[in-house]
Amino acid sequence: MNCDDTRALLNGYADDELDLVNNLQIELHLKDCQTCALEHKNLLAVKSAVADDAFYFRASSKLLDRLHTSLWEISPEQTASTFWKWRWMPAHATSFAVVAILVLGVMFFRSNVTNDDLIAQEIVSAHIRSMMANHLTDVPSTDQHTVKPWFDGKLDFSPPVVDLGSNGFTLIGGRLDYAASRPVAALVYQRRQHFVNLFVFPSADNSDIGNKMTVRQGYNLIHWSRSGMTFWAVSDINLGELQEFSQALQN
Repeated sequence: MNCDDTRALLNGYADDELDLVNNLQIELHLKDCQTCALEHKNLLAVKSAVADDAFYFRASSKLLDRLHTSLWEISPEQTASTFWKWRWMPAHATSFAVVAILVLGVMFFRSNVTNDDLIAQEIVSAHIRSMMANHLTDVPSTDQHTVKPWFDGKLDFSPPVVDLGSNGFTLIGGRLDYAASRPVAALVYQRRQHFVNLFVFPSADNSDIGNKMTVRQGYNLIHWSRSGMTFWAVSDINLGELQEFSQALQN
């Protein structure tokens, strides 16, 4: 079974929906193909995230009030009139109207979510996953000259690997991961008992972008772009120390 055939069946394999023959063929392929194995690993992570209440957005009462007010600001009379018209609609027409409202609602929320927001959530998920699965590194090493060449042939770019031991951040290795809809390099540093995951991948353009900071699920994140590469640093260390880490990398 080749990679294209495997990818077409990965969702069914992750959901235990395949017959025995295809199941065994995919198992054999995943043992030999690191790229497909990584995609399978990320599918399982997505399944786990979907089942975790912590990844669900709970609308605040303030947001619900805003939506309610916005609907009535269109025209209270029109809203009330529309409600009574829907009340007498055939069942299938009413269902269509409800679906239309839900789709518009999703579009409204997604329009307020930036690409950086989506990537930030992926980065935090990958950071948590690396520690929960006890899989911080594929290549454990404090030597940048060992970690950097390990990525050769595994990615379509060469990530810069910097020794920050003199700055108080010890390089402990690297691994392959998946974020921003592509395979990325994850470099792992240690500060006391805390870990910093640094995700590196090519920028969408070659423009340099300064530090941007955010917080997700109690984790601090800083990301920037430089020399054609995008960097995302995430950790539970305080923001001041993470800024120190990012500045040391950029000096």
